[in-house]
Amino acid sequence: MADKKMYALFKTNRGEFTVELFPDKAPITVANFKKLADSKFYDGTIFHRIIADFMIQGGDPQGTGFGGSDEMIPDEFGPGLDFSEPGVLAMANAGPNTGSSQFFVTVVPTPWLQNHHSIFGKVVENYDVVEAISKTATDFRDKPLEDVVLDTIEIVEK
Repeated sequence: MADKKMYALFKTNRGEFTVELFPDKAPITVANFKKLADSKFYDGTIFHRIIADFMIQGGDPQGTGFGGSDEMIPDEFGPGLDFSEPGVLAMANAGPNTGSSQFFVTVVPTPWLQNHHSIFGKVVENYDVVEAISKTATDFRDKPLEDVVLDTIEIVEK
């Protein structure tokens, strides 16, 4: 029997998308993300930073970009993971080894982020939802003018 794969099902007020997680290449990051998702940490939070032609960012319960979980995790740069295409799920940070709960999903190749942000997943279903969210109107701080709400993240194995 083949090994099961792990997925994160993102349900937002703009639609749903699915990310395949990479626990074999980023085990600490995936375990942290799964723990937060399973505890409902992300439920009802917003995508607080959206930059068209770059990425959508969430995971801050304060919705300001300055909040996060109580635990920081080290960077992980798994083999074969890179920012060469859109749809990459990675940890946001404030410098090396400062990942917490904030994450982002890219909408273009972003090679300059390589070895600066831990990649731990890739969008595999409904990427068009991510792209549509990335086109949301924002203010000068890249905060959406209308909330893009992350209703839930469900982690499943299949």
